[in-house]
Amino acid sequence: MNQRIQGIGMTSRRTRERMVARIREQGVRNELVLDTMLETPRHIFVEEAFASRAYDDTPLPIGFNQTISQPYIVARMTELLLEHGSPQKVLEVGTGSGYQTAVLAQLVKLVYSVERIYPLQQRARRCLQDLHLRNVRMKHTDGTWGWEEYGPFDGIIVTAAPEEPPKALLEQLKPGGVLVLPVGDARAQVLQRITRSENDYEVETLEPVIFVPLLDGVA
Repeated sequence: MNQRIQGIGMTSRRTRERMVARIREQGVRNELVLDTMLETPRHIFVEEAFASRAYDDTPLPIGFNQTISQPYIVARMTELLLEHGSPQKVLEVGTGSGYQTAVLAQLVKLVYSVERIYPLQQRARRCLQDLHLRNVRMKHTDGTWGWEEYGPFDGIIVTAAPEEPPKALLEQLKPGGVLVLPVGDARAQVLQRITRSENDYEVETLEPVIFVPLLDGVA
């Protein structure tokens, strides 16, 4: 592993260990998730100017009015997705920096990730290639459409907030599958986990969150 990926000083493994300890203190208990967060170099997914803050528990700007989610939220959403077993096929709506993608790719068999902002997708693709994560398929598209061609999915994770769960994503969830997403507007958002049964959806409302809005169209 080269030094850029391995990290030094404020991007070193010791700094990642402190980040994981904080996430554990905040209530995340899934050791597979925590181990994956420890092994994933978040600093390569942020702009170089922010690398020294990569392991702070805070979102950071990645350009185009988008952010990389705070580490706790990445861990929490991943834990919620995996709580009842490891899904084989997961759709991620909003590739963004690619950090959440990288965490998922180490925990599930296949990740399908869609992103509406093409330059972000390309930068994320390079980071995933640097980490030799080859089980991710990517598409430049409107995330509210999902990726019907490869559905239905065992799990779906959404990294931006719609005002209500998009119908297309609910329809692309397998029976027994789990959708984890923030829901709300600029004034108030909550994290939800929606589990699909044969004939209905069970909605759990979990905790307040702050995400950028889920926008339609492409850029």
